[in-house]
Amino acid sequence: MTQPAGAHIQLKWECLTNHYEGDHFLAELTITNLSDVALSGQDWAIYFNTCRKIKPETVQGGVVMEHVNGDVSRFIPAADFAGLPAGASMVVRYQGIFWVINETDAPLGFYIVYGNAVADAIGDPEIVPFSRPEQCNRNLVDAVPLMTAALRFAENQALTLLPGDAVGKITPTPLEARWDAGQYLITHTTLIVYGEALAQEAAFLRAALRDVSGVELQRASRGAGITLQVAKVDVPQSGAPLEAYSLEISAAGIVITGASAAGVMNGIQSLRQLLPVGSYLNPLASLAVPFGYVIDAPRFAYRGMQLDVGRNFSSKETVLRLLDCMALYKLNKFHFHLTDDEGWRLEIPSLPELTEIGSLRGFSPNEESSLLPSFGSGAVVQGSAGTGFYSRADFIEILQFATARHIEVIPEIDVPGHARAAIKAMELRYERFKAAGDLAGAEEYLLSDFNDQSKYESVQLWHDNVMCIGQESCYRFIETVLVDMKAMFAEAGAPLTTMHTGGDEVPHGAWEGSPVCQAFMQAQGMASIQALQNYFLARYRTLLQKHNLVFGGWEEIALSKQDGKHGPNPEFVDAKFQPYVWNNVWGWGQEDFAYQLANAGYQVVLSNVTNLYFDLSYAKDPQEPGYYWGGFIETRGAYEFCPLDIYTTATVDLFGNSLNADSLAKMQRLTAEGTKNILGMQGQLWGENTRSQERVEYLAMPRVIALAERAWAVDPGWTNMSDVAARAAKMDADWNQFANRLGQRDMPRLDGFLGGYGYRIPLPGVKRESGKVALNISAPGLALRYTLDGSDPTAESALYTEPFAAEETVKAASFSRTGRKSRTVVA
Repeated sequence: MTQPAGAHIQLKWECLTNHYEGDHFLAELTITNLSDVALSGQDWAIYFNTCRKIKPETVQGGVVMEHVNGDVSRFIPAADFAGLPAGASMVVRYQGIFWVINETDAPLGFYIVYGNAVADAIGDPEIVPFSRPEQCNRNLVDAVPLMTAALRFAENQALTLLPGDAVGKITPTPLEARWDAGQYLITHTTLIVYGEALAQEAAFLRAALRDVSGVELQRASRGAGITLQVAKVDVPQSGAPLEAYSLEISAAGIVITGASAAGVMNGIQSLRQLLPVGSYLNPLASLAVPFGYVIDAPRFAYRGMQLDVGRNFSSKETVLRLLDCMALYKLNKFHFHLTDDEGWRLEIPSLPELTEIGSLRGFSPNEESSLLPSFGSGAVVQGSAGTGFYSRADFIEILQFATARHIEVIPEIDVPGHARAAIKAMELRYERFKAAGDLAGAEEYLLSDFNDQSKYESVQLWHDNVMCIGQESCYRFIETVLVDMKAMFAEAGAPLTTMHTGGDEVPHGAWEGSPVCQAFMQAQGMASIQALQNYFLARYRTLLQKHNLVFGGWEEIALSKQDGKHGPNPEFVDAKFQPYVWNNVWGWGQEDFAYQLANAGYQVVLSNVTNLYFDLSYAKDPQEPGYYWGGFIETRGAYEFCPLDIYTTATVDLFGNSLNADSLAKMQRLTAEGTKNILGMQGQLWGENTRSQERVEYLAMPRVIALAERAWAVDPGWTNMSDVAARAAKMDADWNQFANRLGQRDMPRLDGFLGGYGYRIPLPGVKRESGKVALNISAPGLALRYTLDGSDPTAESALYTEPFAAEETVKAASFSRTGRKSRTVVA
């Protein structure tokens, strides 16, 4: 029977309300048949991805909904499905759990399957705009206002455009910087002078200057010019004194002194920020840098950024571009989340199946040749954001690139949960070896118990994503991966000090129905699943000790349940575990986990969701991409993070309602010893919505710059101010200075950096009052342009300079110096 092609099926999706029968959402999907043949019969299914769980019993409209696994669901024809004639539409209405308030929440990646062999792409639906309160608010107590042009104007109203010499020249803010009259001219005859121990740093500087000038400066072991040297640098207390540097620029030349080679690199990055933007050198031109003196050192030793490439793959180029930005702002740890349920992204030569199937997503009956499509990656394997991996050569290149910039790569192989890609790959390996008659070989790296009847559902709705940790093959698998990975680090000449093991979000119910795990527990005298999980952690710790590696992982590796409440696990306090603590959502009652663990003796990396999760949406705006389960994070939210006293800015909960002061008062503060156990802080960029390089860079920047400021610069003193009004005034003044630096220096620099970095250009605020229109922006220095004729602003539209009279509809947008624009705002 002839059926319409997927391209001839059109979809439109709308959230009707988030307040249906309590705090549930009600949505409609309109399916239109644009072909000249009917959609008929019972032998078809429309597959899609959704981050929100649908209640199957509520589905109406001629179809039945089945949850397949993870974020994959499908509609199949109901028994009474009468067909969809050519040119006709049908409406599927359904109820879901929680809420949908922005375009990111919409179901994505639709494709239709006829029988069990043909998959035909449909794509993403048209999304009906969110406009009514019941569409834009999560529930009836959601007090977070919808971001509007007027609200944005009010938030930016305290900002003023500062003169260029008042915004600072270097980010993060140095300990001390003095600028004098006069400039040193870098010309084609300038030498880079260094000793052999700094050859790598000299090569980096030479390349950096070539990138902005087109000229290769000569290197020398003596002479005048730009001198790189290692010597003692006297700075106040620092979390990493070996990263201290001084930068002296005078008529005699430029001298960068580092307490180590890493310190020299930090000085080079500061020099790069002093170069004029967009200048090109030729034999008759020069680059002018101001005379001055800088002495500097970081507040924290750990200044990190995490990138998840498991959920959606990011190309090698995307990773290198992020690393280059990290280096420019002196971030020194790259947490590389290489695996997850939805993808395995690193070639492991000893286990080729990991990338042979684990790096592919697309339609495949019973997942015979690829994993299920997730996050809208669609039916087609090749070319989707769900497909891709780093070859051994790619990974070594990434390691060398990072190492040359003094960035340490911390790889993450997430186990025992979030492991579905690995589990499926090893099941493929098992079937191959078994078919060849080698049962011992088949079981060598098996991660499954085929008789497991455990009932569980992970946070991401998977039912089969946890390794069977009661069998030796699990530990053999982990060590094999580790050994192959270590070989890559060794070949790259890159340090490998820490293995991030994940360890998070193992769902309740895992292993309870596994005969293998239950037999193992009985043999070992274990009385609880917690004991089994502790065994796994101890085994993994022993393995990492064997390879001289620190045991890193998400906070769950250091927590256990005692008297019905989670707290520091006493078993691993002295095991050199390094937990990365993310869970501090205001109002959840777990906001002090990081401080509890640090006070208990754990070495903690602050990864707080409420300020440092850069996959979250910038604002409560239906068109802003990103999730929001931990809140909305504008750049100022990252900038105002107070690592040693997170309560400084704690005022409202997730829904914008006032926090309970008594509850906050009972939470732990850092002790003197606990403070010593805070290694530093890290931003997170999870990959559910990073389907392109453009999206990665939009979500990352400029929030990464704010992260770098807070991780490097000295404590601005907000936490020590008891006068609330005075503290607010000081924070406003500090933010004004930083925001001006973003708009006047950092964003323009990124425009010319790496061929143009795709940072998010903030939207303008608009105020209409007494017949006049005023515009502003959160990054003073960017151009604001507007139109009055209904057209969208372009780089040629009227430039805003002062409030103007207008009764017409005003359209406004912000522009970078290269003409790239924000979304258009209508007022």
